[in-house]
Amino acid sequence: MTATQPTDSTRRSFLRTSSRFLGLGAGVAVLGPSGLAAPAVISASRPGAPDGIQLGDPSDDGLVVWARAERQSRMVVEYATAPDFRNAMRISGPLASSETDFTARTQLTGLLPGQQYHVRVAFENPGERRGLGAWMEGGFRTRALTADRPIRFVWSGDTVGQGWGINPDLGGMRIYEAMRQRNPDFFIHSGDTIYADSPISAEQKAEDGRIWRNVVTEEVSKVAETLKEFRGRHRYNMMDVNVRRFASQVPQIWQWDDHEVTNNWSDSKDLSADARYTEKDVRLLVARGSRAFLENAPMRWHRQGLAERVHRKIAYGPLLDVFVLDMRSFRGPNGYNRETTESAATAFLGNAQIDWLMAELEASQATWKVIAADMPIGLGVPDSKDAQGRERWEAIANGNGPALGRELETARLLSRIKAARLRNVVWLTADVHYCAAHHYAPERAVYQDFDPFWEFVAGPLNAGSFGPNPLDNTFGPRIVYQKAPTAQNMSPFAGFQFFGEVNIDPASRAMTVDLRDMNGVSQFQQTLTAQA
Repeated sequence: MTATQPTDSTRRSFLRTSSRFLGLGAGVAVLGPSGLAAPAVISASRPGAPDGIQLGDPSDDGLVVWARAERQSRMVVEYATAPDFRNAMRISGPLASSETDFTARTQLTGLLPGQQYHVRVAFENPGERRGLGAWMEGGFRTRALTADRPIRFVWSGDTVGQGWGINPDLGGMRIYEAMRQRNPDFFIHSGDTIYADSPISAEQKAEDGRIWRNVVTEEVSKVAETLKEFRGRHRYNMMDVNVRRFASQVPQIWQWDDHEVTNNWSDSKDLSADARYTEKDVRLLVARGSRAFLENAPMRWHRQGLAERVHRKIAYGPLLDVFVLDMRSFRGPNGYNRETTESAATAFLGNAQIDWLMAELEASQATWKVIAADMPIGLGVPDSKDAQGRERWEAIANGNGPALGRELETARLLSRIKAARLRNVVWLTADVHYCAAHHYAPERAVYQDFDPFWEFVAGPLNAGSFGPNPLDNTFGPRIVYQKAPTAQNMSPFAGFQFFGEVNIDPASRAMTVDLRDMNGVSQFQQTLTAQA
């Protein structure tokens, strides 16, 4: 059955029609410097780049280089295969202005395959000689055109949640350094890149009576409501030296979830009883949070058909294609989620995105087809009670039994994947703040018209740890492994912070998945054999 698509009540429609609410002042000063954050390179005559650089969306046609200036200036990018930048290519990039919070990005194209590159960014005063600021350097390697080089990438989600921010006592967000030391080709950030709804205070009580100390800025000291406060959340993460070093050396693939705006948001989110918010219109918060995300994500969003499009394919040679989903923008309201027929209320990915995904999957010639999803399929994620006292659901699952509500759309997608005889489809996700490996199989399921598949869960990166969540038997998941905290909202002190790592061997074409802790130590490993 064909579901009806949500119309102008969706985030996208609202974002396109609400620009009058977005022309708010931009914060240009990073507050609260600590020993973890190098001072901004600022000169009275030469503009600096206080946040370093980010690399993103590595694919067939190049890579994105992102940076933020400390005032209006023009981006300059140089890249070379030699570390001393001999014979470097120079690009005069866009103007960084207050309209984009002084962020700018440049797309590098025509890069040699399988090559290590060095890149650097500076900002210059337009129209002035000798006005170039200090260089901020990074490096990356491009994908191979042939299947003779191994691929390694990492993924996780959930950064700076529940008030657990940059802690100098812990060495900042150390898990980013652990991921960098694994020397991955790229990183998938599976959403909740910020926690706009989680205020950060100077101190917070952790388990065992320990005190967690945070670096604090004005913008993160309350829930984000203004555009300046949403932007400040993204700036805060870049104060961490581990994050900056990682971002300059590991290309990232960003997607979003709810906390880029507010917890479990949809167009029906009711903030009337939440005293933390003076702005009660969730649509305005969505518009402002979306804009801040798009300004700060090292994405090729400005090359997409829609400026705010997040779902996209990242082609990474003959061994791998990554399909990035958007599980937030097209969904209906969080509700009882047990409808028997599809409608606008049961939409989650939406028909247009499902059709796009199927077309790309069927066209893919890559051995492995990784679906990057910001939420798991078979884990129950409750939201709140409705007027009848029934559970509202934030994700797909809604309790044991036949496919109902949002599960109808998922069932339709899984059946289409089976009918198309697609092989080697693996789901990677985060969101629930613990790590797990789930195997889905029709012989264990209530809904059975699909082929078996794996789903791997990682996170959080620097947030409270939770779980485990209840498993829903609709699609027959089995817990092969999980590691969750002994109490809810345990701090990063407790160590339940996780990222996933994928290695693809070029000889056997096998995919090996590790779930690693905040020190990079593997907790679980599963090797998958490629099917013909």
